[in-house]
Amino acid sequence: MTTTTARKRARFHTLTVSAVRRLTADSIEVTLAVPEDLRDDYDYAPGQYVALRTDRATPGSELRRSYSICQAPLPGELRVAIKRDVGGVFSTWANEHLEPGMQLDVMSPQGTFTTDLATAEGKHFATIAAGSGITPVMALVRTILGGTSRATFSLVYSNRTSLDVMFLEELADLKDKYRHRFALHHVLSREERTSKLLSGRLDDDKLEGILTDLVPPETVDEWFLCGPFDLVETCRKRLDVAGVDPRTVHFELFTTGRPDLPAGSAARPVERTVNANAATIAFTLDGRTSNVVMPEPGVESILNAALRVRPDVPFACAGGVCGTCRAKVTTGSVRMTENYALEPEELDAGYVLTCQSHPTSTEVTVDYDT
Repeated sequence: MTTTTARKRARFHTLTVSAVRRLTADSIEVTLAVPEDLRDDYDYAPGQYVALRTDRATPGSELRRSYSICQAPLPGELRVAIKRDVGGVFSTWANEHLEPGMQLDVMSPQGTFTTDLATAEGKHFATIAAGSGITPVMALVRTILGGTSRATFSLVYSNRTSLDVMFLEELADLKDKYRHRFALHHVLSREERTSKLLSGRLDDDKLEGILTDLVPPETVDEWFLCGPFDLVETCRKRLDVAGVDPRTVHFELFTTGRPDLPAGSAARPVERTVNANAATIAFTLDGRTSNVVMPEPGVESILNAALRVRPDVPFACAGGVCGTCRAKVTTGSVRMTENYALEPEELDAGYVLTCQSHPTSTEVTVDYDT
């Protein structure tokens, strides 16, 4: 699960890149300057993310990608880490061409991969992360340990080799600073370590050993899981077998690992004849209600249809992961294909991910403002 926090309306503003720092051969840290008049818009909780938008990577075609904020809350700037993905157009462009002085459209911070900092004192937090899954964890570790005197944090961080470890020096500094409160365990899949438990792929058997010998579940108050879909699902299942209360397990996915689920940046056209199966979608956004007809509801999502008439409809990943396109169904009914972002209580209250929702009634009304 994720932690429910107050959700702000997702809006884009243009920010200037103030610094770009190389983390590894395939990743960078990008600092974005936040002007005084926008500081309230970019107030955030540790663990949240922002969506970046640009047409520089593909001239004439907008791209959006979401990246976690990797620093503890700091007025006046945001820092995100961008790791080059195989075939990733945005991440490749950013790693090769992004430089100080450039401008990017940046969405206000979103996400619920966080915790109640008011109750953090004295708790033991544990994280299992892989690759770029470390980025929101950096903000959580820095904030929780820096804001408490007795909270402890255990981090199991998996990478291929030591050269692939993002924030390697920063993690070492945190280990030195919080020697008795921060336990750091690097797992390397393609590099032999002294401990066999920390060498090799982080699979179910290895997780069982780690939970037995390094991070006993009964000592942990809250868990944070972040990384590829397969790893996060394996961790969730292993924690469930260990009897961990799912309400204490927070998880975040960067992708679903489902290439068959398209994630566009604009509405894909639907050129079909309107027939008896057509559905009419009414949606309220910023106090204004718009209508759009879906010729064949099973072909496209509500988000896709809404974007045809309102390009300002909020979304980031379009893959059922981030929750930015969340809206409440007030009339009619829908079917969701995937959901990796909404809590059970949100589903019970009628909220859906519009990027994954298809009407099952001829008329559907959703509210993005609720």
